[in-house]
Amino acid sequence: MDPVQGDLTSADAGAPAVGGGAPAVDAGMPAVSVATGEYAAVRVWAGGSRFETHHVPLPVPGDGEILVRVRLATVCASDAHTATGRRPGPCPSVLGHEGVGQVVAVGGGGRAGGRPPPRPPAPVVWNMVVGCGRCDRCAAGRTAGCRAAAKIGHVAFDPAGPLALFGTFGTHVHLPRTAHVTRVPDDLPDEVAAPAACATATAAAALAAAVRASGRPLAGARVLVSGAGMLGLTAVAMAADAGAAEVVAVDVDRSRLRLATAFGASRTIVADGPTEAPGAGAHAADTHGANGDGVGGHGAAGHGAGGHGPDGPVPGRAGPVDVALDFSGAATAVAAALAALDGYGTLVLVGSVMPSPAVALDPERVVRGRLTITGVHNYEPADLDTAVAFLVRTHRAGLPWASLVARPIPLTGLAALLTGHSTGQPPRLAVRP
Repeated sequence: MDPVQGDLTSADAGAPAVGGGAPAVDAGMPAVSVATGEYAAVRVWAGGSRFETHHVPLPVPGDGEILVRVRLATVCASDAHTATGRRPGPCPSVLGHEGVGQVVAVGGGGRAGGRPPPRPPAPVVWNMVVGCGRCDRCAAGRTAGCRAAAKIGHVAFDPAGPLALFGTFGTHVHLPRTAHVTRVPDDLPDEVAAPAACATATAAAALAAAVRASGRPLAGARVLVSGAGMLGLTAVAMAADAGAAEVVAVDVDRSRLRLATAFGASRTIVADGPTEAPGAGAHAADTHGANGDGVGGHGAAGHGAGGHGPDGPVPGRAGPVDVALDFSGAATAVAAALAALDGYGTLVLVGSVMPSPAVALDPERVVRGRLTITGVHNYEPADLDTAVAFLVRTHRAGLPWASLVARPIPLTGLAALLTGHSTGQPPRLAVRP
């Protein structure tokens, strides 16, 4: 096991606060242990479509550590991309990073950041990136870019190592002291809570990045969301909830656009090109064109981007917009989102996590239009807290989040789930250990 990863379980007590200014906890808090002789079952990806079941002795959590029994795990596109060879990843490994579970044991002492640990049998979700709590980035509150991070579902499987239970495609997850954990209400359905650890929190991070970059709230803003997969649908709902004046969703899949309307899109556009960029995690918008407000658009506005008529937006065109969020990762969709920006507009790139064709950038247009382009990869602990609070509130208000998650199957069916085709399925597939 990588010694950096192993060191995460023994971060010193003086580590910088990862979870914010929560009240300090008594260092003498007693542990809640598991009985010896118990085992966790994990499905280990062994390469290609091969998955093997391994049994790992349940650990007794050390100081600040938490052992969680997984109740439901949802399947992120990155899990399928790893299993099908489209995304590099350590092998063998326990995949999966979206999930909800129940605390079964906690170690003694306090957790990094002074947050009191949730006690059994509390239901919880957890941050998929576990920072070291000591590097300069963690000290600055940028744990998503920790220099020694371990990412749940993305580490090599070592049955004797400290991170043996570090993926959600198993019965248990063993969380280090520096892992950020968020309590969820007892009555929140697992299907609603599970995506929080990736889709919902990442969407929250993307919208927060747009607000920071633009210097203005989303209320009253014109927002474009490119790619209506799980992240895009969540971003649509968040933008609408924040009071955006218009939320335009773009996708090649009409069924996803119908979902976008149900989750708050005021307008949808069917894109007319390739369905997906290499390795993209959401459907891509193949749109092209130019901004029509005089900030440098060279050429006429094309399908799905730019263009503004004397009486308002031109049907079938997305711009101009104040904020564009791309979750598709397709180069054509990124170019279209950039072209749709109005003056002082902000483009947030989220889906571009795999190599893809380069996108042309006109520096003069960026300068004269005072445009901002930023990227979001992973998220901070506060984004997970925001995600859970948003899901709780909007679920209780009637948004059908559970409908976006397919009926769960047992872990034994994981191989077919990750390497098969999911046409016509909800945005998130699921397994119940």
